Amino acid sequence: MLWKAFAIVCASWFYVAGPAYAAEDYPTRPIILLVPFPPGGGNDALARVVGEKMSHSLGQSVIIDNRVGGAGTIGTRFVAKSPPNGYTILLGFTGSLAINPTLFANAGIDPLKDFEPIGRITALPLVLVVNSTSKFKTLGELIEYAKKNPGKLNYASSGNGTTIHLASEMLVSRAGIQLTHIPYRGTALAATDLLGGHVDMFISTVGVASGSIKTGKLRALAVVNPTRLEIFPEVPTMTELGFPGYSAMSLYGLVAPAGTPRPIIDRLNKALNDALALDDVRSNLAQDAGLPLPSTPEEYGQELKADAESWGAMVKKLDLKVE
Repeated sequence: MLWKAFAIVCASWFYVAGPAYAAEDYPTRPIILLVPFPPGGGNDALARVVGEKMSHSLGQSVIIDNRVGGAGTIGTRFVAKSPPNGYTILLGFTGSLAINPTLFANAGIDPLKDFEPIGRITALPLVLVVNSTSKFKTLGELIEYAKKNPGKLNYASSGNGTTIHLASEMLVSRAGIQLTHIPYRGTALAATDLLGGHVDMFISTVGVASGSIKTGKLRALAVVNPTRLEIFPEVPTMTELGFPGYSAMSLYGLVAPAGTPRPIIDRLNKALNDALALDDVRSNLAQDAGLPLPSTPEEYGQELKADAESWGAMVKKLDLKVE
């Protein structure tokens, strides 16, 4: 009887202490950083830059896993349901965490309950571009044509529920025009079709569009940012073009499944902030007109909440819903 009682006590002690020891030893194997969008786009590029640098600090590889579908909902749900052990984490993004839960009738996630915030990475602006062969030299010309020809022009997006989709619908609403929405599976595919002349306009991430703008293949008509961008100082803001307060920043960070032990969250947070302090990471973000925004888990959590509230309100105001 004494032996059985001793065994029960030991088993109970190991059950309680096990997670703590696991957290102290973490990580002991590669970590999956899931990107819920295709390779080649801005989300993917950002994850690869940050993941590579984090692996140096963590002493384990950070492997990028692209799980595409549902404008980011499939990959996001996958991480939400993964074991909370720090070995599967998510590149958090405004579209998948702040917009989708309101936009999609069956998003299947609650960003504030299903995840533990790890830390913020950056916030990136958007730029409205057309093909260089387009007859539209200014945003005013495009809007004037759209008013006279309702529904004739189309716009590309990186998928339903992304900031690009919402930013475009904001333009439709505020300018009082009708545009046809053509959703793609990621920014890279949308940009490719714009370059090919298959769509009329695209509100793109700066990183995806900047190379083609600089080589003259795309024409930038406006930046969707409160101020002009250093990378494109000649391109006016939406406010300057008659749409005050029109801004759409994409907030990026890392999250883990709810219930992930705090020591693991802290370990990942330190590795992320160490990566953001590196000159080459800062240089890479600058190409997207972004700055590193290191934070505590709590600070990023507060921003996630504010982001979800503001974008959720926008979805409702625009009366958008995807089944």
